[in-house]
Amino acid sequence: MEEEKERKYYEEFSARYLNPLTDFGFHKILGEESNKDVLIHFLNQVIKEKGSIKSIKYLPTEQWGNYETDRKLVFDVHCTAKNGGYFIVEMQKARQTYFRDRSIFYISMAVQKQALKGKWDFRLEGVYFVAILDFVFFKEKDSQEQVVEYVHLIRESSEKIYSNKLKFAFVELPKFNKTEEELVTNFDIWLYIY
Repeated sequence: MEEEKERKYYEEFSARYLNPLTDFGFHKILGEESNKDVLIHFLNQVIKEKGSIKSIKYLPTEQWGNYETDRKLVFDVHCTAKNGGYFIVEMQKARQTYFRDRSIFYISMAVQKQALKGKWDFRLEGVYFVAILDFVFFKEKDSQEQVVEYVHLIRESSEKIYSNKLKFAFVELPKFNKTEEELVTNFDIWLYIY
């Protein structure tokens, strides 16, 4: 009897609420044209240039290589901002051994797809890889309190940015531990919902 009651509760709950950490919930919330404003708001909260995205265009999530034998990629969300820049948004629930390599592979594909046939000046739009992680990815002591870890290309000798064309933002959800009463910013609210 108790098991049937729990099952009924779960069915009613699932009919009313989306879990953003499931593929279905994630795509419903951030991956559909009807929720474009939600994705824009989220990206503007995560990336360093807050408020810079005014409009986006969803791109195909399936990406093919140049040859039949090349591997096919399937992004969770892939879009471009009208004022420039490509965005790959991935949700990863379980730890994956080579997730760092996968993020580099995904971002490199988005860079390579910008190459024009014929005469081209090699100018690139920036590519952002935003990962929403349900596990701690960066375990170093100095990043234990930091919920979002930003990664980009820097020069080793001066620690100055070499290029702002490749940017990574890793949102580590387990590091966020504010209660509802402690929420201050819009980004806090996003993290709390997740």
